[in-house]
Amino acid sequence: MNRIIVTGSEGKLGHYVVEELNRAGYKVIGTDTRPSSGRNRYARYVQGDLNQLGEVYGLLAEADAVIHLAAIPNPVSYSPERIFANNVMSTYNVMEAASKLGIQRVVFGSSESAYGFCWAKHPFAPHYLPVDEDHPLLPQESYGLSKQTNEHIGDMFARRVNMQVFAMRFSLVLTPEEYSREIAAFSDTARHHRILWSYVDARDAATACRLALETSPNESQEACRLDVTASDILSDVGLEELARRYYPQVPLPGASIQELTAFVSNRRARERLNWKPVHSWREILGQQDMQ
Repeated sequence: MNRIIVTGSEGKLGHYVVEELNRAGYKVIGTDTRPSSGRNRYARYVQGDLNQLGEVYGLLAEADAVIHLAAIPNPVSYSPERIFANNVMSTYNVMEAASKLGIQRVVFGSSESAYGFCWAKHPFAPHYLPVDEDHPLLPQESYGLSKQTNEHIGDMFARRVNMQVFAMRFSLVLTPEEYSREIAAFSDTARHHRILWSYVDARDAATACRLALETSPNESQEACRLDVTASDILSDVGLEELARRYYPQVPLPGASIQELTAFVSNRRARERLNWKPVHSWREILGQQDMQ
């Protein structure tokens, strides 16, 4: 497995994934709806439309595996029906083409938005903390629903052709340049409470994508769902205080608040991929202190 196609390769996370794969010695085929910016190094780049199944067959024809990151990334930029149709049909087409071309591994970008907390019209608390992959998915809008649906699409192809599918439930993806903005807003603890103060550095997310290509096969006939999130939270307020202030009614089965480092667990991703997030907003804070 040497040739990897990355869809959405010109996006924020796509750039870091391409860099990560290049460092690891893979040949990267990139595709996006926009022309190449020249920022990334590709073995080949093709501008394409993943909603056209014929184009997807052509894009994937030379690939050994797929990292599918192309999607409308939030529920606010387009109409709900366009978000759902784009995100779901592009994912279906990628997996359909992969299954017919004999591609056995697809890693795709799901989202913690599938849990439903972030964009809920009627806000609700988690059923328990820390949230993990077994927590019910309860989206109230088309973006979160599209991610939930895509995971079920992955299940279907895993059952049908024994495809190895990894659904990467990314939290808020931040680049190093974005940390200063988030740190500046720490005085407002409510700013990130609907995402449970969860985030992941783009470099760590990219490493997780590569490791999902390289890990041993998944024995279950469904997509392997993984919360890809940092081991700390996007706040300088302690978890105990945040839990008391925002989620006093939420139980903590099997753990006390003192044992938690984040409200979304990355344990399964760490164990399944042998992955460990190594970057944090605290790096930027430390650099500022040294200046």
